Amino acid sequence: MKGPLLKTEKNDAFSRRDFLWAASAASAYVITGCATNPVTGQSQLMLMDRKDEIDIDRKHAPHQISSDYGPSSDPVMAAYISQVGKDLSQLSHRPDMPYSYRVVDATYVNAYAFPGGTIATTRGIMASLDNEAALAALLGHEIGHVNARHTASRMSKALLTQLAVVGLVVAASASDEKLAPLAAGLGALGAGALLAKYSRNDERQADSLGMEYMVKAGYNPEGMVSLMDLLRGMSKKKPGALDMMFSTHPMSDERYSTAVNQVDSQYPDAKSLKLGRERHMDSIAGLRKIQPAIDLMQQGEAAMTKKAYKAAEGQFAEALKKAPEDYAGLLMMAKCQLAQQKPKSARNFAKRAHQVKPSEPQSDHVLGMASLNVKDYRSAYDSFVNYERSLPGNPNTVFMKGLAAEGMGDKRRAAREYLIYADVDKSSKQGQYAVSRLKQWGYLKQPRQGAR
Repeated sequence: MKGPLLKTEKNDAFSRRDFLWAASAASAYVITGCATNPVTGQSQLMLMDRKDEIDIDRKHAPHQISSDYGPSSDPVMAAYISQVGKDLSQLSHRPDMPYSYRVVDATYVNAYAFPGGTIATTRGIMASLDNEAALAALLGHEIGHVNARHTASRMSKALLTQLAVVGLVVAASASDEKLAPLAAGLGALGAGALLAKYSRNDERQADSLGMEYMVKAGYNPEGMVSLMDLLRGMSKKKPGALDMMFSTHPMSDERYSTAVNQVDSQYPDAKSLKLGRERHMDSIAGLRKIQPAIDLMQQGEAAMTKKAYKAAEGQFAEALKKAPEDYAGLLMMAKCQLAQQKPKSARNFAKRAHQVKPSEPQSDHVLGMASLNVKDYRSAYDSFVNYERSLPGNPNTVFMKGLAAEGMGDKRRAAREYLIYADVDKSSKQGQYAVSRLKQWGYLKQPRQGAR
C-alpha cells in the first residue's frame, strides 16, 4: 500500500489534505516534532500527535479488517476478547486511547494493532492459544505497541504515502492484460500492508509491557512464556501460517528466553495467578468445532501463495464440506476460482459469501471482479458501488468502476472514474490504460507532434 489515495469521497482512506499534512509535518520536525514518550518519559521526535494516530487508525483499520474477512460473527468470542482487552488497556500507560478489540475471520496466524488502539487477532491464532493468560499476553503485547507509540515514531512522510497507496495494483484474472493477477488478495488491501514492521527492540519492549499489563490484570506471566513457545514451535512445524505475523513481528529464540528470565526475575510471585484455560476453551468453543476447516483453509492459502491453485481448490473444497457457511472459506474459494479463470464459479461462491455476511464488503468486490470477467458489466458496476458505499478509499474500486462503465458503453461515467484514477497513478498498466482511454475519448489532450 506509490502516490496519495484518490479523493473520491469526503471520508477517503487518505485524502490530499492528509498528504499535504504529511509533507508539511516532515519539515516541521525541528520546531514541533518533539513529544514525551508515555512509556519511557523521554523526549523523542514524533511526527504524529494523539489525534493523528486516531485519525490514521480510523481511516485505515477498516480496510485491513475487511481484507481479513471482517469481524467474527461469534458473539461469545467477541465479548470475550473485548473484556480481556479492556481489563488490560485500562491498566496501561495510555488508558484514554479509544481501544477496540475483535477477532477477524482470517485463518492465518496473526495479531496486529493500529496506532489509535484498534487491535485484532485472527481466528488462526485464537484457535492456537490454549489459555486466557496467553491471550492476555498477546493483547498486552499489541497494547504495548500502541502505548510505546511504535508505529507513530516510524511514520515519516514516505511511510504515510506508502500506507496511503496500498492496493494500487489491481487484482483480477490474468486473462486480461488490463488486469494484474493477485490471486491471494483480490479486491482487498493486502493483509498487514498497512501495519508497521516492528524492530526487534520494539518487539522486546512490547513483550515487556505486555507482561507488565497482564500481571497487573491478574494473569500468570507464564502465559507470555507459553505464547512465545507456541510461536517458536509453529515457526518450525508450519512456518507458512506465520509468514504474515513474522513479517511484522520478528520472532527469535531470544524472545522466548527473555520472557522466561523476566518471569523469574521480575514476577516470581505472580506464577500463582490465573491461567484461565477453562474459560478460554469455553469462549472459543464455536471456533474449536470448525478447527479442521480452519487447518484446511490455512493449507489452501499456503498453496495459493505458491500459485498451486488446483491444490488450493481441493483444500478449500474440503474445508467447505466441514464449514459450508464460512464466509472466509467461500471467498477464498471464489478467489481461487478467479485465479483459475473460472469466473462463473467464482461469482457463485462470492454470492454465497455475500448471503452469509451481507454487511461485509469484500464479497461485493470479488463479485464485481467475477462479473467483469463474464462481461456482466451492469452487475459489476453495481457491486463496486456497493463496496465503495461500505468502504470508500480503495483505488482498485475506482479503476474497476471505470472498466465496468466502459463495458456498459457509458463513456462519460467511465471517463469520470479514469480521470480520478489517472490523477493518482499514470505509470502502472492500469494508469496507462486509463490515460489512453481518456486521450482517445478527448478528455485529455494528445501531445502535438514535435512538441517539447
